[in-house]
Amino acid sequence: MTRKEIENLLKEVKSGQKSVEEALNILQNFPYTDLGFAKIDHHREMRTGYPEIVYCAGKTIEQAIGIFRLMSANENNIIGTRADERMFEAVKEAIPEVVYYPVARIISIQRKKTKSPAGKIAVITAGTSDMPVAEEAAVTAELLGNKVIRIYDAGVAGIHRLVDKLPEIKSSRVIIVIAGMEGALASVVGGLVDKPVIAVPTSVGYGANFGGISALLAMLTSCSAGVTVVNIDNGFGAGFSASMINHMK
Repeated sequence: MTRKEIENLLKEVKSGQKSVEEALNILQNFPYTDLGFAKIDHHREMRTGYPEIVYCAGKTIEQAIGIFRLMSANENNIIGTRADERMFEAVKEAIPEVVYYPVARIISIQRKKTKSPAGKIAVITAGTSDMPVAEEAAVTAELLGNKVIRIYDAGVAGIHRLVDKLPEIKSSRVIIVIAGMEGALASVVGGLVDKPVIAVPTSVGYGANFGGISALLAMLTSCSAGVTVVNIDNGFGAGFSASMINHMK
């Protein structure tokens, strides 16, 4: 439940539209529900402005269905990350309105309209191979109510591809830069804009990339001020953080 929803409930009790018993029935599972294998945090949206996000990798299909059913019954918007096609098909049988974003590997149910800020978020990748992480970031940001500009395959090996898009990039309020290999793109973008840059190292690259560690270290040691870094392949973390910045007044 959001702060506004609780406020409205209390007003209804005060005005006599709802009894205390009715309000208690609504709040009986507040702030969380214990499913045995998971404790669903209904209080999180009130604390942070965002409902709990479901990390689907490592969960069984039955566990995912149980979590989605409960959150759906509570009229929450739901984002499930790192979900495969098989899990989506199973959840869809239980909840037909579920939507799947295959490249991003995200399952979503939108119960409530999310307020959109005026600012935009740009998502830039160094290469096409970085797209799965980029789509996780972009779809997360969109589901949280943001307008997203996608600029893919604009890495330093052909820097003119990035320069052509600078007007679009500079019109954004937050920029997410996603790169594997040596991770240089984040430093380049950070030196060209006056907006916060969230860098995402990816595990894309040959042997000495060490599964994304070389890109991670390059981004952490960037000489461009204003570049912050999330974990390897963490598109969700970048999209979520960018959304929080974009929603700030």
